[in-house]
Amino acid sequence: MPENWQRAGFGLYIHWPYCTAKCPYCDFNSHVAASIDQTRWARAYVSEIERVGRETPDRVLRSVFFGGGTPSLMAPDTVASILDAVRDTWTVANDAEITLEANPTSIEAGRFAGYRDAGVNRVSVGVQALNDEDLRALGRLHTVAEAKAALAIAFQQFDRVSFDLIYARQHQTLAQWQAELSEAMQMARGHLSLYQLTIEDGTAFGDRFARGKLPGLPTDDTGADMYFATQEICDAAGLPAYEVSNHAETGQQSEHNLIYWRGGDYAGIGPGAHGRLSIDGVRWATTTPLSPAKWLDQVEQTGSGEEKRERICASDVGVERLMMGLRLSEGVDLASLNTNAINDRKINGLTETGLVSMANDRLTLTDKGRPLLNAVLREILA
Repeated sequence: MPENWQRAGFGLYIHWPYCTAKCPYCDFNSHVAASIDQTRWARAYVSEIERVGRETPDRVLRSVFFGGGTPSLMAPDTVASILDAVRDTWTVANDAEITLEANPTSIEAGRFAGYRDAGVNRVSVGVQALNDEDLRALGRLHTVAEAKAALAIAFQQFDRVSFDLIYARQHQTLAQWQAELSEAMQMARGHLSLYQLTIEDGTAFGDRFARGKLPGLPTDDTGADMYFATQEICDAAGLPAYEVSNHAETGQQSEHNLIYWRGGDYAGIGPGAHGRLSIDGVRWATTTPLSPAKWLDQVEQTGSGEEKRERICASDVGVERLMMGLRLSEGVDLASLNTNAINDRKINGLTETGLVSMANDRLTLTDKGRPLLNAVLREILA
């Protein structure tokens, strides 16, 4: 039986932990620092790439993703050092996707040309809203005009550009979201990530919400209406959902994210990065320290940035693949999961209620079931 990386691909995730400011809705591992020694960070990333490479020889790398934080705060030379090490360590696919996340405030033509020359061929820009008042409420440091200017620079430098928007924001109406998304469609170049605002514990928004200080959030019904409007507008524009929150023209889907959702292998490097590696037939979950300083010191002092490595049993591998695979419009092949945790009777009931469909052992969510993904998973795994 082929290993995960042979079946669904092998990718590399690089976590850059620094931002200019912390957004109030963000629960990612991001930090603000007065100064950053980029040479030191580049050495640590290269060291980790070499370490993981020794465990994963003879692989074809299909994607690299610089996430964060705000990776567009990285010096182009830092990115170039990392990608040089990647090419020295693995065979890189001819059509490998190399993505870098960027904020509009950190985009300028010279820096983006440097990323392109280093090997980056796709950028994802955190626009988040096309309304200045809402951008301020979200804690963003850019304006709509700056976001559009940043996208124009990105379009000049890269063939593949995606950008993010958040909907179901405070005081936002369905009509306002429909108008905003229609405007975004005029700007889109093949891929959009469209996320419904969620209030996470441990964030500034979470604290405000708990104290009743976050007024104007849409009701569940309005949020659902916004979700379905999103599908209609994107479908009409030729960017259907290939995953719950991601929309793309044919051939423009994110290769890196597909590796996650199809249960492939990915090395996670950097503070707070997670990984999944199949080695000698065993699937491992890897984690790293959240603290940038702790991770950096650990790499330099011990030669490894890993905090923990846990073996995932075959049945749990199947459960994980189900949970990730059902996010995709293509669904998941149940016959390949090798787990007894799935309740077939529940699947039959969900089929009868129109939330899932089953054909040739492939389980998919219906249009009706997609916004209820978590509830469907609870039923199937009951």
